[in-house]
Amino acid sequence: MFGLIGHLTSLEHAQSVANELGYPEYANQGLDFWCSAPPQIVDDITVTSITGQTIYGKYVESCFLPEMLANRRIKAATRKIINAMAHAQKHGIDITALGGFSSIIFENFNLQQIQQVRNVKLEFERFTTGNTHTAYIICRQLEQLAPTLGIELSKATVAVCGATGDIGSAVCRWLNARTDVAEILLIARNQERLHDLQAELGRGKIMDLNEALPKADIIVWVASMPKGVEIDPNTLKQPCLLIDGGYPKNLATRVQRPGVHILNGGIVEHSLDIDWKIMKIVNMDVPGRQLFACFAESMLLEFEKWYTNFSWGRNRITVEKMDQIGHASVKHGFRPLLDS
Repeated sequence: MFGLIGHLTSLEHAQSVANELGYPEYANQGLDFWCSAPPQIVDDITVTSITGQTIYGKYVESCFLPEMLANRRIKAATRKIINAMAHAQKHGIDITALGGFSSIIFENFNLQQIQQVRNVKLEFERFTTGNTHTAYIICRQLEQLAPTLGIELSKATVAVCGATGDIGSAVCRWLNARTDVAEILLIARNQERLHDLQAELGRGKIMDLNEALPKADIIVWVASMPKGVEIDPNTLKQPCLLIDGGYPKNLATRVQRPGVHILNGGIVEHSLDIDWKIMKIVNMDVPGRQLFACFAESMLLEFEKWYTNFSWGRNRITVEKMDQIGHASVKHGFRPLLDS
């Protein structure tokens, strides 16, 4: 059985869907209440592969909200993720994906040092970040959509915002090894990691955001948006492909200009309907078919019986592992979302 650990996008969103989740008593509660709310299994899932194989899973709502980070309730945030993992393991889930901020919090706050959660000793091989499949899908979105917009990859400049992150570095490796893109612009805050990545790739130009974006034919955004930072759409090329790989996805409301095509990055469509309700709650356009690629990774691991933390640790995603999960993705009927 596979599992998904997720969270809602804001306190307002959480309050609005509490009834649908089956917890009406949560609907009018503030942040303090959500900080103390325990994880809950709120959805049972059935997925059928185009091979005919059927698997079953559960969605674990962590009750984490992004406002917990904004209000410096770091202990509450980290406790949410660890408790959700323990909850999934306690219910016998074999492989669980950490979605959204869950994997970021786990990595950034080194939660691997916490192995005991009350009476549960966490078995980390039961969990995956899903980042390998996410990176693969973003790269395939880029490769498939760019030519339809008149962007020739062999002449294109690609800017990767968040290049030193787990997904961003994997995207850079794929672009370097699997495509003939003309130039890769590396954007991130940590200069030491940027130089390490540049050395690993043997190419790439390190630039700041404002310098890089006007030069890019394709922008892969896999970083958080710092406070006070805005993208001036009038400085972007036409045509320009902007792949929004963040969560929540909000670049479409911030960047609006003819000739700038914004795509929800890291989203897949399944060939068959999935029996669940959670994607409707998170406002996916086609909730029966569309989902986050990180969630799909746990489904693929269940289909293939690869019970291992396939994506784990910062900047360890290889092109070979992207090929491996990509092959399984195609085999079982997942394809990159190409319309937003």
